[in-house]
Order: sequence, then structure tokens, then C-alpha cells
Amino acid sequence: MRRAAAALLGIALLAGCNPGKRGGDADRPPSARDFPRADRPVSKTGATTFASEVERDSVNEAQTVMDLADIGEGMTVADIGAGEGYYTVRLAVRVGKKGRVLAQDIDRGALERLGQRIERERFDNISIKLGAPEDPGLPNASFDRIFLVHMYHEVAEPYAFLWRLRPALRAGGKVIVVDTDRPTDRHGIAPALLFCEFAAVGFRLTEFVRKPELQGYYAQFEAAGERPAPADIKPCVLAGGPKAGA
Repeated sequence: MRRAAAALLGIALLAGCNPGKRGGDADRPPSARDFPRADRPVSKTGATTFASEVERDSVNEAQTVMDLADIGEGMTVADIGAGEGYYTVRLAVRVGKKGRVLAQDIDRGALERLGQRIERERFDNISIKLGAPEDPGLPNASFDRIFLVHMYHEVAEPYAFLWRLRPALRAGGKVIVVDTDRPTDRHGIAPALLFCEFAAVGFRLTEFVRKPELQGYYAQFEAAGERPAPADIKPCVLAGGPKAGA
């Protein structure tokens, strides 16, 4: 049910704890080491498409997500993990000439192909930016919506990533996550774990919907309260479940 999933937090399978450092931080980016290590595996990066655009359009995926996110003309939107631009170009059409879309990815090759597409299809309201795995590198107070579509499960440093993403929202801005309810090393993330990781960095769940068009679910978050100091962030684990790296 829409707008009712906040109650799931009260019955989530998760508990905040500090699992400590396993083997030190030598395997982590230096800019992420002030943040707790995520206590879960991640899916391998590399794929820049989730399904063909024809397949996704056949079930009205992008239109469904944009409707849920209330995307309208003149909005400024970031598409993180944009890949080759399935959402990017559709968002650009929806926000119109007075709106802007920033497409960000950590894959240079995908961004090069997206740049060629933007030029070929003559979009003049799209910008492209190379990001880092632990830092989306977004300008502060710039976006009405930030999209994370079928990519959050690939984020190895979710607390650093979300902490740095949060200031990019404008007042009233939302973060939109579309993902699949399955383990994080199988290209998905359980909703309860998603909710917990966002809450740990000061986000509040405002909407949760499961729809077959999405091959998964839609979750929407807004910033709530003060952003915690990195050292105060409590990482999440599945209660009674195996820890990442165990």
C-alpha cells in the first residue's frame, strides 16, 4: 500500500550495530574510511542495462516511475548510475526545455555512449558527469529528485555515498530508488535493509510501492533531521543473518 511502508521499519528484520572493521580499511577508498563499513555483500558492477528499452517500455516502466515520483516540467533531476540513458532521456522529455537532467555514472564507456546518444537525439537539457563509487559528486541544493534505479545494490560504500548525496537535494526534494527484493549480491536489496541504510544517514521513507511493471519495487525518501556525523552512523545488519564477509 502506498504511503504505508514506514510502518515496516517497526517490524524490520534489522538492528543497528557496529560490526567493527574486518581486516582493516586497506581495501576501501580513503574518502570512505571515516564511515562504517557496510555489513553486506554487493553485486558486481559492469552491466549498464537492466533489460532492453523495448522490454521496459512494453510494461510502461519509466512512465510508471516518473508518475509515482511526480516528475513535471521545469524540475531538475539527477539520474545516478545512468548507464546508457534509459531513464535519462525519458526524464529529459518529461521535465521539458525549462528542466534539467544530470546523468551520472562511474563507467566512462557508458557515459561516452550516452553522450553520443544525447547528441544524436538532440537533447539540450542533459548534462553528463563522472562519479565515484563512494561519492556521487552532486552540487548542493540542486535537485528536486535524485534517481537510483537498479543500481543501489552495487554501491559498496552506502553510508559515505548517501551522506554525500543528501546535501544535493533541494527543499522538498526526494530520492527515488527502484530495485528488486533479493540479496544484495544478486542484483537486488531487501526493502528492510534499504530502509535501514537510508535511515542511518538521516532519510525518512515517504512511499513504498510494489509493482510488476518495475520487476521489483519503488521506494521514495526525503531528508529528515540533521545529517549525522560519519562516526555516529550505525551500520545495519540482518538480525540473525550472516554478516557480509563471514
